[in-house]
Amino acid sequence: MTVIDTAPLGAGSRPAPTFVHLTGEIDIFTTARLRQRLIGLLSHSPGRLVLDLSQVTFCGTGGLAVLLGVQKRARSLGIPLALTGVPPRIARLLHVTGLENRFPPL
Repeated sequence: MTVIDTAPLGAGSRPAPTFVHLTGEIDIFTTARLRQRLIGLLSHSPGRLVLDLSQVTFCGTGGLAVLLGVQKRARSLGIPLALTGVPPRIARLLHVTGLENRFPPL
């Protein structure tokens, strides 16, 4: 199961990013719930949305579709989305699929 914890980062005149820590597997059993939660967060995220993948143990093609869909929705709202803590196995997946440049690092 994917667990999401959110916390604003930083302070100052610019809106603080919304930090989302994902854990576990992003697979066929968790993608619908994850998509719903992340899209819901966009309405409450005044600044950048940062997804920490450091504790994600698996990400399938459905997980990639969620990341792309959330990024598209975020972009339409003017909210940048960034990934941090990308494990080597997920970095490789992003590279193999040609998506590594779609997600700027934090």
